Amino acid sequence: MELCPKFEEAFRLLGKRWVGIIIRVLEAGPMRFNEMAEQVPEISKKMLTERLKDLEEQGMVKREVVPETPVRITYRLTDKGEAITPALAEVQKWADEWVEKTGC
Repeated sequence: MELCPKFEEAFRLLGKRWVGIIIRVLEAGPMRFNEMAEQVPEISKKMLTERLKDLEEQGMVKREVVPETPVRITYRLTDKGEAITPALAEVQKWADEWVEKTGC
């Protein structure tokens, strides 16, 4: 079987550490940077910044600046980002059944 280049590219993006987790966190709705950092305490702020930038470049996350004092910046999933969430829910179902780790 020959793999489709689009499939390979999708896994190149989704296979990056933290990407799936960030998307799952943003499923709850728009969040500020520090709110996301609290949801995923194991990620460094530098890595969170990098991954958000990657997702923004791919059109999966939108960074919104609210012009008030102080300036408020939020991140949300775009339609493209939301379109992957059913697949991530399936990964969660698989993990619930097959991954041996306590919690959840």
